[in-house]
Amino acid sequence: MKISKILSYLVERKSFTNNKKHDIMLMVYFNILKYMIYTNKFINLISLFLTVFIILIIYVCFFYKNTPVEKISNFIPEIKIIKEDSKDELKDELKDENFNQEKVDLGNWYLEIPAISLVAPIAEGTEADILNDKVGHFVDTSSEFGNIGLAAHNRGYKYNYFQNLKKLKKEDQIIYTHDSFKKVYSIDKIEIIENTDWSYLKNTDENKITLITCIENEPKYRRCVQGTEFEN
Repeated sequence: MKISKILSYLVERKSFTNNKKHDIMLMVYFNILKYMIYTNKFINLISLFLTVFIILIIYVCFFYKNTPVEKISNFIPEIKIIKEDSKDELKDELKDENFNQEKVDLGNWYLEIPAISLVAPIAEGTEADILNDKVGHFVDTSSEFGNIGLAAHNRGYKYNYFQNLKKLKKEDQIIYTHDSFKKVYSIDKIEIIENTDWSYLKNTDENKITLITCIENEPKYRRCVQGTEFEN
């Protein structure tokens, strides 16, 4: 006898055991079971779940298996990795306050230091208005023969021409032009001096050039770079 006929028979009998409570519970259970078997709704619902589940499995298996690596990588945001050396270069560039500054008229009096890519105009005096946009010439020093003394800002102003003096090394060259006078000097002294020490600006028999600027966060000291005329 088929299960549906058995269930129909039991439901119609409405008596299963001698215990009424048990009989009622069994009747409810068999009625539900009978409904689930006799109706297509339940079968359709189960079929729908199974179909969706199978489709998902096929999609996952075949999509990821056959998708090229290049396409998958498109879903991942690009991450730029900066090497340590590049970080240092970037910091230097950001700190360089002369970076991308407007060009200035050099006139016929100017200074060149190839090692730090410096080309700067020179003007007489070391007053604030001079140093704001030029390298200043110490009035008590020579402008051609002997010891030429120059000063400039190293940070905090629009033009900080001497900010990279700290990068210079001995034997780097300084090129000085004043009208038709032009000389090349080779750096032979790099010193940290007190702000009251003016001995490096004294006149000399040799042709020298002396560059002086402040030191960051050291108001009592100055950076002094001195070169002697370069002879081929």
